[in-house]
Amino acid sequence: MDCGIITSKTVLLFLSLVFWAAGAGLAYVGAQVFRSYGTFENFIQDRYTLIPAAVIIGISVVMFIFGLLGCCATMRESKVGLSFFFMIIMLMFAAEVAALVLSFVYQGRISGDLERSMNIMFAKYDGENPEVKAVDYLQTELQCCGVKNYTSWSNTTWSRSHNNTVPLSCCKNATSQCTGRTDQLDLLKLDGCEVKLEQLLHGILGYAMLVVLGFAIIKFFGMLSVCVITCRTNGRRNGYQPLYA
Repeated sequence: MDCGIITSKTVLLFLSLVFWAAGAGLAYVGAQVFRSYGTFENFIQDRYTLIPAAVIIGISVVMFIFGLLGCCATMRESKVGLSFFFMIIMLMFAAEVAALVLSFVYQGRISGDLERSMNIMFAKYDGENPEVKAVDYLQTELQCCGVKNYTSWSNTTWSRSHNNTVPLSCCKNATSQCTGRTDQLDLLKLDGCEVKLEQLLHGILGYAMLVVLGFAIIKFFGMLSVCVITCRTNGRRNGYQPLYA
């Protein structure tokens, strides 16, 4: 009984079976990144930060397609099937490594882009334009006020034309007596939106990176298992080693 073959087959069968679950998981993660960025798209002018999410979704589609191939090739110890499966795993491993590298690179560029685009949106705010109403949504959802903090509104057209007040979306409680006056600090959200939005995006991207890293490690061991089965099979004269004794 060849423990190496059994172990390698078990790893590959497990890898094949989790392809569907992994594909579904990666598709969900990628969709969540797109959804989160889409929610605050007015504050994210550069779309390059979505490249890792697109790569993740592409990987999930490939996983669904080739899960069955891996299972059949492993059970039959098909040299052609295993070679093809190895190439698939290697390509997906490379794509996942690329997604991780891109994620690291783009994480560092989020802050500067956010500050620039948020300053533009807050400066254009008039309380009526549907595009800039995203500012109200942002301040309500993230419980924040202004780019850096509530004082950021003092340099905007809105504040100067409304007696140096802030929008009502800066109020802690919409049903309170808050009128947006900056002398009512106990009724206002004082934290800035830039830091909170950056933390949200970093958290989502970081979660996606952990998921991709986990699947990349599995695929690394999958490639090693294919190599073990192929080498051992070539060295045997008859048949193939069954999965169970």
